[in-house]
Amino acid sequence: MSQDTRAAVLRGRALAELVRVADVDPGLLLTDFARPDQELGARLDRVEVLFTGWGCPTLDADALRRMPRLRAVVHAAGSVKQHVTAACWERGLLVSSAAAANALPVAEYTLAAILFANKRVLESAHAYRRVRGPLAPLHPFGGGPSVGNYRRTVGVVGASLVGRRVLELLRPFDLRVLVYDPYADPAELVSLGGEACGLDELLGRSHVVSLHAPELPETRGLLNASRLALMPDGATLVNTARGALVDTAALTRELVTGRLYAVLDHTEPQVLPADSPLYDLPNVLLTPHVAGSLGGELERLAVTAVEELERYARGAGFRYPVDPGRLAYSA
Repeated sequence: MSQDTRAAVLRGRALAELVRVADVDPGLLLTDFARPDQELGARLDRVEVLFTGWGCPTLDADALRRMPRLRAVVHAAGSVKQHVTAACWERGLLVSSAAAANALPVAEYTLAAILFANKRVLESAHAYRRVRGPLAPLHPFGGGPSVGNYRRTVGVVGASLVGRRVLELLRPFDLRVLVYDPYADPAELVSLGGEACGLDELLGRSHVVSLHAPELPETRGLLNASRLALMPDGATLVNTARGALVDTAALTRELVTGRLYAVLDHTEPQVLPADSPLYDLPNVLLTPHVAGSLGGELERLAVTAVEELERYARGAGFRYPVDPGRLAYSA
């Protein structure tokens, strides 16, 4: 992992537990498997498990040759696609990820965004700041049937780890939940509290649409101009997945008109140009990729990974194994 990752993630309780569970040198940090270092080479020769995080170098065939005893990779973060290669699966390595732990804060952010969107919190906050006085008809009883969370329809695009946590968090609320995921079993979606639905139908029926699909060649631009046009006037798009799922230019055109609302933690590009109107539109809440684990939440990732390492040491299977067969259509 990178120096910054270790400093942020691997500390306190998690570091103490790692030292307790494994034969590890907490002062050794690998940022380059190809480093020509005789002492490092001797250490790599003995490695059975790699404890990885953001910034891990690529585990290609050359790297694996330096670690003949390597049997497992425990990742204290989400996706392993950046460092786990085909060579790892060919070696038969066991791989675990803390993606489930990272899914929780994203789902919590999403829940807050959905509930605030239906209450028109962003709109009323801007109006209150502008008027600095009574806000009739929004307050105290106005706003009409389009305001509030009672029996509103939420569309969840992608029954991913995050999407499923969102479904779980939405269960206590009196909402209709539609789910689009071409790989999910419709009966399972019902058991999660959702109703399987085609994408176009979901967009046309939902007051809030929340994106939780992975970025794949077939999902880039999934919400293009024609699909965005299906969303009802006043609907809100929430994106905590990847900016590439949405045609940014088409979304910007819709938002500039004021027809739609948006809560965007991911955009394409991730950092928008300084002159993008999305920074200033009153119907847009733009956040700088903060939905995932931050601050104290990072400890959850490391603790989850250490628990996986302890399971491995006991000879038990990983609780959160990575299935190489699912990587083609997952994050």
